[in-house]
Amino acid sequence: MEAADYEVLSVREQLFHERVRECIISTLLFATLYLLCHIFLTRFKKPAEFTTVDDEDATVNKIALELCTFTLAVALGAVLLLPFSIISNEVLLSLPRNYYIQWLNGSLIHGLWNLVFLFSNLSLIFLMPFAYFFTESEGFAGSRKGVLGRVYETVVMLMLLTLLVLGMVWVALAIVDNNKASRESLYDFWEYYLPYLYSCISFLGVLLLLVCTPLGLAQMFSVTGKLLVKPRLLEDLEEQLYCSAFEEAALTRRICNPTSCWLPLDMELLHRQVLALQTQRVLLEKRRKASAWQRNLGYPLAMLCLLVLTGLSVLIVAIHILELLIDEAAMPRGMQGASLGQVSFSKLGSFGAVIQVVLIFYLMVSSVVGFYSSPLFRSLRPRWHDTTMTQIIGNCVCLLVLSSALPVFSRTLGLTRFDLLGDFGRFNWLGNFYIVFLYNAAFAGLTTLCLVKTFTAAVRAELIRAFGLDRLPLPVSGFPRASRKTQHQ
Repeated sequence: MEAADYEVLSVREQLFHERVRECIISTLLFATLYLLCHIFLTRFKKPAEFTTVDDEDATVNKIALELCTFTLAVALGAVLLLPFSIISNEVLLSLPRNYYIQWLNGSLIHGLWNLVFLFSNLSLIFLMPFAYFFTESEGFAGSRKGVLGRVYETVVMLMLLTLLVLGMVWVALAIVDNNKASRESLYDFWEYYLPYLYSCISFLGVLLLLVCTPLGLAQMFSVTGKLLVKPRLLEDLEEQLYCSAFEEAALTRRICNPTSCWLPLDMELLHRQVLALQTQRVLLEKRRKASAWQRNLGYPLAMLCLLVLTGLSVLIVAIHILELLIDEAAMPRGMQGASLGQVSFSKLGSFGAVIQVVLIFYLMVSSVVGFYSSPLFRSLRPRWHDTTMTQIIGNCVCLLVLSSALPVFSRTLGLTRFDLLGDFGRFNWLGNFYIVFLYNAAFAGLTTLCLVKTFTAAVRAELIRAFGLDRLPLPVSGFPRASRKTQHQ
């Protein structure tokens, strides 16, 4: 063999080893996420559904739980996708020739983006509908009972759902873009149909983030206030402990003497209320024993950090709105090749990249808080060891829709300059200036409105409670004040 042939073989062998290394790294990362999500879901699942007398139902629920674990792992991977890419770019910029980070390259990052896109499609379109129909199925009438009969019924229902969704996509495409070439492109299932369908789902996820994130940013202050110990000026723990002990004693007396009340009592409900009060009293005791540093320094610092992060997010979006009017390069776009380690995606360098990562995580947490705080999705809120299988499936679907839209959401708002990789950048609506501009303006306006309303109401309530004005016998607004003659009577 000639020297050129040896060189070609060495290049192919090197490419083969790089692909194997990327597969091993991707598998290890996903296995770690899968294990974490499995531990998380086992803390919320309802044990009664997995220890039933009917082994068939328990087996079906276990299979559905594994599918939900896979979906939640994909959702967590979608959340970590953009921050991991930004940090990897900064690491390659800082240590370009380090031997120990040679595995971190653009090919690996691009492969992770493609895997998340593929698994998101697989989970949303196939796995989660299969899990829901699988838990609700009972097998065809006249067929043999068992898990296999349920699988047959679920597959048939999934095929009918696929035909229904395909027809809806055709109708939507005929309304939006009545073009023969566009309709014929849907015949290519993997190359055009699934990306187009996922583009529609991603657009709905971005709209859901637009609604939930401002609401969550406003709720973050109250949620943080419940988790931390407030200063004594803003919270009277002694009074709360006294009220909790008084309510617990009253409920205990009703349980011990059920005949003293002529109304029928729900003893199970009373026992649950007593357990809730005991748990609340234990938490209040821990908060009362908190040190002065935690009480007087932790709460103000947490509120200040939330205020700075929220204000910084609104400021970045406002600057991005001005950039959209001036520079066309501010529009979000896709990038087919991941050229990492060449230039920083932040004007502040590594410090700016860290700020971008913190803001992305902060907005994702805020969107989840806002999602579960909204009246429409409040019933989906998971409960500790009391979440049904249907609720777990619904939560996994909603979290996957939110997390898979997070990279597009962050790039659309200008939180980062890192362009979207793979099929994430193929969404047609990303190139529409009016949609992107109105989206940024709506986010800035809704966030400012929610913050002003919530912050002023919270400050007013805390001041009223701190000065004891809430215990004054003030007249109720909306009712006429009693006359002097009536008061003397």
